[in-house]
Amino acid sequence: MALLTSLLWLFSFSLLVGIAVAQQNKSHIISLGSKLSPSTHPNSWPLPSGYFAFGFYPQNNGFAVGIWLVSQPENIVVWTANRDDSPVSANSTLELTIDGRLLIRTGQGQERLIANLSFSDPIDSASMLDSGNFVLYGSNSSVVWQSFNFPTDTLLIGQNLSNGDELVSSISNFDHSSGRYLLAMQSDGNLVAYPENSARQLEDAYWNVQLLSYFGYVQLCLDYKGQLYLKDESFTSKINRLVKSSHPTEKKIIIYRATLDADGIFRLYSHHFENSTALTTSTDYCSRSGAKYDCHCYPGFVWINQSEKLLGCTLNFTEDVCRKDIKIYYNITAIENTWWGDFPLSVVPMTRESCTSSCQDDCNCGAVLYAGENCQKYKLPIMYGKRNRNMSATAFFKVILGGSASHGDPAGDKLQSLVSSCTGIKFIEELARGSFGAVYTGNLQGGGKNIAVKRLERVVEESEREFRAEMTAIGRTHRRNWVQLLGFFVEGSRKLLVYEYMKNGSLADVLFKAEIQPVWRERFRIALDVARGILYLHEECEVQIIHCNIKPQNILIDDSWTAKISDFGLAKLLQPSQASTDEGLSEIGGYLAPVWQRNTVISVKADIYSYGVALLEIICCRSNIKIDVPPDEIILSGWVNNCFVAGELDKLVEDEDVDFKTLERTVKVGLWCTQDDPTLRPCMKDVVLMLEGTMEVPVPPAGMEKF
Repeated sequence: MALLTSLLWLFSFSLLVGIAVAQQNKSHIISLGSKLSPSTHPNSWPLPSGYFAFGFYPQNNGFAVGIWLVSQPENIVVWTANRDDSPVSANSTLELTIDGRLLIRTGQGQERLIANLSFSDPIDSASMLDSGNFVLYGSNSSVVWQSFNFPTDTLLIGQNLSNGDELVSSISNFDHSSGRYLLAMQSDGNLVAYPENSARQLEDAYWNVQLLSYFGYVQLCLDYKGQLYLKDESFTSKINRLVKSSHPTEKKIIIYRATLDADGIFRLYSHHFENSTALTTSTDYCSRSGAKYDCHCYPGFVWINQSEKLLGCTLNFTEDVCRKDIKIYYNITAIENTWWGDFPLSVVPMTRESCTSSCQDDCNCGAVLYAGENCQKYKLPIMYGKRNRNMSATAFFKVILGGSASHGDPAGDKLQSLVSSCTGIKFIEELARGSFGAVYTGNLQGGGKNIAVKRLERVVEESEREFRAEMTAIGRTHRRNWVQLLGFFVEGSRKLLVYEYMKNGSLADVLFKAEIQPVWRERFRIALDVARGILYLHEECEVQIIHCNIKPQNILIDDSWTAKISDFGLAKLLQPSQASTDEGLSEIGGYLAPVWQRNTVISVKADIYSYGVALLEIICCRSNIKIDVPPDEIILSGWVNNCFVAGELDKLVEDEDVDFKTLERTVKVGLWCTQDDPTLRPCMKDVVLMLEGTMEVPVPPAGMEKF
């Protein structure tokens, strides 16, 4: 839940703001063969009334297709086709084709189907209705497809939200891709708002209209009077009226819309048309000119976008797994006279000091409210809080010591001191340099926790928001065989990553530099640790991660001699000139799969190849390329293959006492992984199973000498 928005609004406000729509019966017929383009006039199919239009509108650096309410000072988008597709260029077209398909044809000649019709009734024409509904008609003039059946973030008059339907907020007022919140009309008859990436359990909901024990067919409806209500299966009974606006006057036309806005609030808007002009009242309380309200993020959070505060805030550090020494990692920050309306995890009478200490010890506790000697614990995210002098409660927030924080926060001050050290002040020691920049070691002031700090250099420039999102995604999940990202700092071009400190250094140090190298049993366990870590990246993560730089230098060893993978997810940050090299060492060292040199699409099989090279190095305790050896031993994979074919595996481990059955199995896995043909390399799941001995390892193809 660490990525979900938590926003402190220091004022009281009404949840629903004003509401939407008067419907006309006019329509405009669009015939087959009609086309639109963003670069030509017209770029939309408008209504005779001028209230709504359907066509191209600007989004990001291109154009999207959608429906908008023609308004002042700017149009208001109420529906978007294929909303999560990338924007199209100015030479794209929107077409109602002769064969009855509604589609976008991109400038590259690709077709993006808007209406996917699987029935035999051919499309005869289309129409943009005054209700804001775009419809396709069959040959018998019946409606065979309509935009009302595929809502995005907005309900218009006559567009009902039925059981199983949902609204999903947009990212912002300028980007109508799917955002962070959803409003679901559930099959149990309850209308519930959730963060988008939640499990959709009751405890995840931040707002709901609950109809206890009502399991009938229910719809959320918006009528022409501006009434927003739930209606039962008889379609006659209004079970729960959410809000009622004032009735339109005879002198004005009022169009209503109900929108799940980018901040997660479900609002009802009214647009008053006079002389064909729509006037809309602003609801951005955080940025309104002359407003008396002041908006802030909770301690430990930062704005997602400073210029669009209604997008909310996100954690400025990554939540860690539960630890016995959890107090070492967190401080408690207090805000007096604060309250919010979420449901607590628990309410227990105790002293103020015991309350804060209890939250520090509780992995599920992100904040507490202390009022009237009651300690109320809350799980993140905390939604919209209020603060004024009349509130007697005090809020306490758990803020990680290693995270970047807003000004004035103790944890932020400690990291800022570390930042200063990393950029010139004598405090810490440089450990190494790699493709991303320098790595330092130090400790957090006060807690004394040892950490490693990576200063990113030569990385692709991107917005602070994008960088924060990527780093938060990398650090949100902790695995046994991953080096944990504890926090990060970003200030302009300065980007620092704070990791747990790995006392025993890298696998390269252990294999190639240590006076006493690990015995075979330890090396085999390390090889299995790394394989399991890569397996999670490839197949068990929410989003598949291709590491692109697996090598002993990026495999670190902790205090208990557990191997952990570092730098996963960072490859895309490298500038193009650095994307396939590590100061030239990767190409010389031979960790890169042949696909890198052929400039083809990189897949997980590139990581399999790199792992295979590292596995052979683990077996033999030597680097992949070695000069001071006989010519037939310079390239490790070729030498290992020759020894395998000749039945001389004892040469690989010299006089070491090893289990030769396990050694043979491990060598065969390494040879399979380093096949030039990616299709011959096993997947990482099979690698793990073969190393564990639960899957038979076939004999690799012959002829693998590599010089």
